[in-house]
Amino acid sequence: MKAMILAAGRGERMRPLTDHTPKPLLKVGGKPLIVWHLERLAAAGFKDIVINHAHLGAQIEAALGNGAPWGLSIKYSPEKTALETAGGIANALPLLGDEPFLVVNGDTFIEIDFAFLHLKINMLAHLVLIDNPPQHLQGDFAIQDGILKNTGIQMLTFSGVGVYHPDLFADIVSGEPAKLALLLRKAIDSNAATAQYYQGVWHDIGTPERLKNLDESLLKQHK
Repeated sequence: MKAMILAAGRGERMRPLTDHTPKPLLKVGGKPLIVWHLERLAAAGFKDIVINHAHLGAQIEAALGNGAPWGLSIKYSPEKTALETAGGIANALPLLGDEPFLVVNGDTFIEIDFAFLHLKINMLAHLVLIDNPPQHLQGDFAIQDGILKNTGIQMLTFSGVGVYHPDLFADIVSGEPAKLALLLRKAIDSNAATAQYYQGVWHDIGTPERLKNLDESLLKQHK
């Protein structure tokens, strides 16, 4: 299975840090956020990685190259302007192929074992959900017997990690912006989406303060 790391966001809330550095290259624990993903993907047995980029994308390509230092093969999907999540994925489909693929947000930190994520037959999406963080207490989705639901007794937050079938993006025009949430809710209505509840380490690096807190925590752990 191939994997895609979403790295095209501008990171407005991270300014001024992101004025000169793309968000996925901001460092925590001594290395860029995106490198933590690459290391975990490699450890999980992934070989082929696709990374989209827009803002300061040349820096990402220069920093990561072809992926050889991690035993990976990295290909890039540049965007002139960020196409949002679904648009970015649809634009990269020629690099991702016809089989299900893993996607992870480049501006998150997660310690999940990617090797255990998969898509069931006849499903279009499988999401990893987490407890609602303070900045998103309302949650996004619910799980009922492993099936993804729009509502439920316990609402959970989408972690940014999912496995998708290319058919989920069949109606997206390549090169045009599109939101993932609309596609997921359509798949839910067709009972074509599953989910799992992850209770491990996860951080959304949405503000300089969160970046600083995670950096300090990781540095303490690795002293």
